[in-house]
Amino acid sequence: MARAKHPPIKRDWLGKSLAGLLLGFTLALALSGLAGLLRPGLDGAEAQLLMWMVPPVWVAVLGGVFMFPDGWRAWAWLSLANLVAWGLLTTCLHWG
Repeated sequence: MARAKHPPIKRDWLGKSLAGLLLGFTLALALSGLAGLLRPGLDGAEAQLLMWMVPPVWVAVLGGVFMFPDGWRAWAWLSLANLVAWGLLTTCLHWG
């Protein structure tokens, strides 16, 4: 019986994991801030919802980072996403 050959596990899982942990967290914070700007005058429960929105977004980014072919691309795309999200947040706070 012939066994199907599977591609070897790539060794750059550490780079992808660190990108997801560090840049995923900052991206989740920026997205939470942008969601908070959509609804001015938040009460306590809505602000609590924004706070609890961070971990699921962070975990989703951390899980999705392994879809990148290598760690460098994960760092590049997540850095770009962070620049866009934080740029939008800063722009909205400055002009809003």
